[in-house]
Amino acid sequence: MKKILIVFLMILFVFIGYNFFYKEKKRFSSVTAIVELKQINAVKKLVESNKKYNKRIAFFIDMKMPSGKNRFFVYDLKTNKIIDRGLVAHGSGSETNMKGKLKFSNVPNSLSTSIGKYYIGNSYYGKFGKAYKLYGLDKTNSNAFYRDIVFHYYFDVPYKEQKGYICNSFGCPMVNKEYFERTAKIIDGSESNIVMSIYY
Repeated sequence: MKKILIVFLMILFVFIGYNFFYKEKKRFSSVTAIVELKQINAVKKLVESNKKYNKRIAFFIDMKMPSGKNRFFVYDLKTNKIIDRGLVAHGSGSETNMKGKLKFSNVPNSLSTSIGKYYIGNSYYGKFGKAYKLYGLDKTNSNAFYRDIVFHYYFDVPYKEQKGYICNSFGCPMVNKEYFERTAKIIDGSESNIVMSIYY
């Protein structure tokens, strides 16, 4: 009877240990794999080559993720850690007839999101309240300034993750007001321009 009990306890410990290890591994993988290494390295290369860019903090937006999930990441380039995350809307012109599949455009009046690297410029107050001008650094987003693509908040963007999809913008990276206020503190406190990378 004692042998059976010992065997049972050993099996139970192995099962619990495996479950714990598997969940921890899964959790760790999902956190570390969120921002693509290729995108991080591209931004690091850019900020190291120009003194005007912030070398510590960058923003990453992964458009492969559904809009109802946290896909806007504030990233510490020195410690290689995500320090904040939130929901962000994409342009209505980026919608296709297939759920989860997006298209992108750099064309004026397309209402589409443009992928590529941007740097965040000065803030101003417009119809959405406080917003930041965005300047495209790649061929895929070179018209951002002329298209009035800016970083701003909108009240219809929820704060917490959703099961489905959230509202769309006119092409701008548009976030919840509370999340915007947190990122605005980082932008306003930076002596150099912060780079934002939108990728797919």
